[in-house]
Amino acid sequence: MSKKREYRDDYDDKTLFIPGPTEVREDVIEAMAQPMFGHRMDRMTDLYTTIVEDTKEFLDTDHEVVILTASGTEFWEASTLNLVDENILVPTCGSFSERHANVAERLGKDVDRLEYEWGEAVKPEDIRETLESSEKHYDVVATVMNESSTGVRNPIEEIGDVVAEYPDTYFVVDAVSALGGDYVDIDEHDIDVIFASTQKAFAMPPGLAVCVVSDDAYDREVEKDTSSWYGGFRRTIDYYDRKGQTHSTPAIPVMLAYRKQMKHMLDEGHAARDERHRDMMAYVHEWADEHFAMFPEEGYESQTVACIENTRGIDVAATIEEVSEEYDMAFSNGYGSQLGEETFRIGHMGEHTVESVEELTDAIEDVAGL
Repeated sequence: MSKKREYRDDYDDKTLFIPGPTEVREDVIEAMAQPMFGHRMDRMTDLYTTIVEDTKEFLDTDHEVVILTASGTEFWEASTLNLVDENILVPTCGSFSERHANVAERLGKDVDRLEYEWGEAVKPEDIRETLESSEKHYDVVATVMNESSTGVRNPIEEIGDVVAEYPDTYFVVDAVSALGGDYVDIDEHDIDVIFASTQKAFAMPPGLAVCVVSDDAYDREVEKDTSSWYGGFRRTIDYYDRKGQTHSTPAIPVMLAYRKQMKHMLDEGHAARDERHRDMMAYVHEWADEHFAMFPEEGYESQTVACIENTRGIDVAATIEEVSEEYDMAFSNGYGSQLGEETFRIGHMGEHTVESVEELTDAIEDVAGL
């Protein structure tokens, strides 16, 4: 049982290269330190409509945007409750896609897994074959875009094109650790629901979940007898249309930070932000190929999280600790017992650059004696 460990005021700051949270600009942090105001005031309408419409502009989508005080986990639950009557197909290729399937099971849905080895990517042709051959009707296909446990980036665009051929099946994408750092044309590929958390590639403080909802997904929920209360598409979108606010009290300071950071993201532009993340990915892959090896299936590597195979047998935990102590930088071990010492992970997302990531890899080389 956990015991109280008193929070201190003298912690060393660490530069974060973990798969999230990531580094946050100083002016974004400062934006949270404003006098409090009421969540039903006109000022709140100004704030919330700004962040919603700016997000639509950044993502270049005509779909609805919902921003709630929550982690991205909220939309695992909400999308399942809002769209699934009985059957859901979940391709699993790592910890987070498996967790998505577990959530649906806990909610009483009939879950079919399309299972892949950890490190492999979901294949669109397998989705098509399953949809064609199954005697079941699947209400939803739910796929993770960025499986941060394995560093795999699934081809959600091609999967979306396949699911679009089945008009009564909806496509849900968990893009928690990718959206904002990896460009995806949401509307073009018929993605009905895609969601993210602000502490990842958006480079904001934790506390908000962002969800893009198609008109078809909204209409589907309207037809259902049951849906999520907190994350219901109709409830959140209709309240926004009427009031320009959230239906429940939001984390106002984090939304103030969101406003500031989204302006930075708009100034950079979605395409340029995507290119910067591609450059970081290319650098880390070149470094990993020189010293170790990449863990994911070739051609399906994540643009925001590198999962590197520990081919040299270094002591991952000790290396992480020493880099933290000597260089005040934090990166991550492999995910869970399966990959804990077999891999390690570098989060190259948010406001990082090739230059800042190179500082981390230099530190790893020094500590590990590479």
